Amino acid sequence: MQGRGRDALSRFVENLMSSVTAAAAPLDAPASSTSKQKPPAAGTLAWMDPFFRNLTRFFAFFVFSILAAILVTLLFHSQAAMSKYGIGFLFDPEWDPVKEEFGALVPIYGTLVSSAIAMIIGIPVSFGIALFLTELSPNWLKRPLGTAIEMLAAIPSIIYGMWGLFIFAPLFAEHVQPVLISTFGPLPIFGPLFKGPGMGIGMLTAGIILAIMVIPFITAVMRDVFELVPALLKESAYGLGATTWEVVWKVVLPYAKVGVVGGVMLGLGRALGETMAVTFVIGNSHRLSASLMAPGNSIASSLANEFTEAVGELHSSALIELGLILFVITTIVLAFSKLLLLQLARREGGQT
Repeated sequence: MQGRGRDALSRFVENLMSSVTAAAAPLDAPASSTSKQKPPAAGTLAWMDPFFRNLTRFFAFFVFSILAAILVTLLFHSQAAMSKYGIGFLFDPEWDPVKEEFGALVPIYGTLVSSAIAMIIGIPVSFGIALFLTELSPNWLKRPLGTAIEMLAAIPSIIYGMWGLFIFAPLFAEHVQPVLISTFGPLPIFGPLFKGPGMGIGMLTAGIILAIMVIPFITAVMRDVFELVPALLKESAYGLGATTWEVVWKVVLPYAKVGVVGGVMLGLGRALGETMAVTFVIGNSHRLSASLMAPGNSIASSLANEFTEAVGELHSSALIELGLILFVITTIVLAFSKLLLLQLARREGGQT
């Protein structure tokens, strides 16, 4: 009797479950719709893959088209100056719009020297800040210091230029330049770099302002790549008795060298193309001088000062050729950075 009771109870539960399933099914579906429905055919959305591939390819080639358009435009509008001056345009220090005598030596020299000063100052400082933030800083200081660096990167360049002209340049001329001139001026090799009157503005001032501007960018990139280094590698080096400097030099830098070089190139590109901040403090003088205290000029500041007031086709063409030269300099710097990375990778492969 108990077995019959259990069988009746089992049949009742089965009938109840089947009725619940049938009630949950759509009203217009047949009785066999309670079975699992088949997924849509795999080829229904097959057109999405080639569409996405072609779309991304279009975006990639669109970047190349923009670069080609910029290069063609610069070449086309600088034909007048190129045909008249030729290769001598690069080595002529004269710049006289009245006599229509133009040379690019002074702006090229000012661009390269001010950018070199910025890199000489900015790279060690950025490396030290990034190292402190990732390895040495207490947790309560990391966030406010990182926020301060990001705020420096967000300040417009014209603010740096105004601060450099009205605040930094007078203090630099009164307290720093006299010391530099009296200390390094008498030296036989470095003396010519620090001779002349200290006016506050000049090549050295422009380089320092550029260094202050590029430090946040280089620091941010270095900090990010340093934080990507696996903690296990650093802890293993510390466990073997390595110092903090040895961990950074032999573990962190080899692991993050690509990102470090990328950050340096980002800062160098910012320094080469900076316009307003340099225009405020470089002096805007088309005179070639070996002294870093003397005023000078750069390609970007020349374009900012004269392009809107250029008179005549030759003057405009010479300014556009300056832009073409800056484009070529930037391309050469990027190519050199790529070759440096390839050389480091080849050397690393040889060591392994």
